[in-house]
Amino acid sequence: MFDIITDSACDLTLDTAKQLGIEVVPFYVSLDGEHYRKEGLEIPVRDFYQFMVDNPAAYPKTSLASIEDFEKAFRAHAEAGRAVLCLVFTGKMSGCVGSARNARDLVLEDYPDARIEVIDSAAATVTESTMVENAVAMRDAGCTLDETVTWLEAEKSTNQIFFTVGDLDYLIKGGRIGKVTGRAANMLGLKPMILFKDGEIFSGGVARGRQKSFEKALEQLMNYLDAHGGTPDDYRITVGYGYDADEGKRLWMQTRAALRAKYPGAQCEVGLLQIGCTIAVHTGPYALGMGVMRRWKKQG
Repeated sequence: MFDIITDSACDLTLDTAKQLGIEVVPFYVSLDGEHYRKEGLEIPVRDFYQFMVDNPAAYPKTSLASIEDFEKAFRAHAEAGRAVLCLVFTGKMSGCVGSARNARDLVLEDYPDARIEVIDSAAATVTESTMVENAVAMRDAGCTLDETVTWLEAEKSTNQIFFTVGDLDYLIKGGRIGKVTGRAANMLGLKPMILFKDGEIFSGGVARGRQKSFEKALEQLMNYLDAHGGTPDDYRITVGYGYDADEGKRLWMQTRAALRAKYPGAQCEVGLLQIGCTIAVHTGPYALGMGVMRRWKKQG
């Protein structure tokens, strides 16, 4: 048996984390660029979004969990003689994996026999949450830490997110997309489609209007399933939304309906969660889309 630690970029609520039996090390968020508070603990995600909506000219910032934060978490498990699997936000967008690995090395100096495995999830938000859920399923099924690490490392490349944003201002500000391209799309009223794969963000095309962007994201999900084979039940699919919970639920319902129409023999379970602060500083308050990753299933 092993314990699971992750960071708050997975966007699982504190209640869900408690139900899953995992520990979450929070990122930090700042509304003024000076004072940083722990995401979800010292500033609720909903309050963060409300600030963004009320202050559209402001660009909040996040800061990764520190070496000390991870060291404190790891040390408690090492002292208790518990092995740890730590899943962290993609290393291509954050130095969080470095913080976790440096913290592990510090703890191992005092507890050389401790087992602490740190995995760069190459994931974010809804796909990082699916990584964690797969790890929980394997832990609860009695898989060893080695078996879990091997499977997750082999399958993490299957995680992708298809999403849209309200406009490109936040991606431009964060240097995630070119200013000329971004401003041209904004002026034309185009809704940008974003693809997250291999741990980083790419352009996924454009759509005209918000509803068309929903349909485009859903089309991209269907294309992914066609390319990878199997049915939706072979994957964990989760819809993620930003400020607008009603819009998120609407896409969730559309996604379930489309999957069940195409795969009538499958259960087509779809999760729903609110995208947290760590991703929202890059996307703005109106990100919306869905993530997918292969689902671990017990053999036999």
